[in-house]
Amino acid sequence: MPSDRTRALILDAAERLYAERGFGDVTLRDIVAAAGVNLAAVNYHFGSKDELIAELFVTRGVATNRARLTELKAAEAARNGHADIKAILRALVGPTLRGCLGPDNEQSTAAHFMIRASIESVPPIRRIKNREVDHLRKFAAAMRRSLPDCGEADLYWGLHFALAMAHQTIRDTERLTKLSEGKCDLNDVEALIERIVDACATMLTPRTTANRTPGRTEATAVAPRRAEKLKNSPNI
Repeated sequence: MPSDRTRALILDAAERLYAERGFGDVTLRDIVAAAGVNLAAVNYHFGSKDELIAELFVTRGVATNRARLTELKAAEAARNGHADIKAILRALVGPTLRGCLGPDNEQSTAAHFMIRASIESVPPIRRIKNREVDHLRKFAAAMRRSLPDCGEADLYWGLHFALAMAHQTIRDTERLTKLSEGKCDLNDVEALIERIVDACATMLTPRTTANRTPGRTEATAVAPRRAEKLKNSPNI
C-alpha cells in the first residue's frame, strides 16, 4: 500500500473514531483496526497518539484560520484598511461557528472532531492553542486600527471574550437547547454569530465620561473638596 494512502487511511479512521467516542476512549489499536493497517504504520507516520491528534487538529485549524484571515482581509479592503469592529469580530468567530454548527454539519465527521477538540482539553491540542497565536495578533492589530481610542487591554479582553463565547456555545449546545426549551435556535448560525458580534462590539465601544466609573483624576479632584467640607463641619 502506498505510503500516502496509508497515512490518509490512518487520519480518516482516527478523525472518525475521535469524533464519535472522544480522545480518551480511543486507542491506537482501535485506529489501526479501523484503518486496516498495522501499529508500525502509525508509529512511522506520526510517532505517537499525541502527534496524531495534533496533526488532525492542525489540519482542521489551518483551514479555519485561513477562512478567518480571508474574511478579515476582505473587511479591511472594503474600508481602506480600517474595518468596522463588527466585521472584524464576525471574521474572528464566524468560520469556527459555521464549521461546527448548523444542519449541514450534523453528520460531518470534521465538525464533530472540532467539537470534541473544543470540549475535551487534551495536552496536544492545548499546546497548539497556546502556541499558535500569530493569526490572532492580526485580529488584535485590526481591532486597534478600528478602535484607536480603546485601551490595549480592553481590545485583548474583547478578542478573548468573543472566542470564549463561540467555543462555549459549541461546547454546550445540548444544555442551551434544554434550558431554553428549544427557543434558542442553534441551527440559525448567522443569527448566532450576530449575537456574539453585537455583545462584544457593545463591550468595546468607548464609554463616555458621563457613564464611566470615576478614575484617579476625578477621585483626586473630589478628595480636597471632601476634606474641606469635613473641616468646616461642626464637631459631633
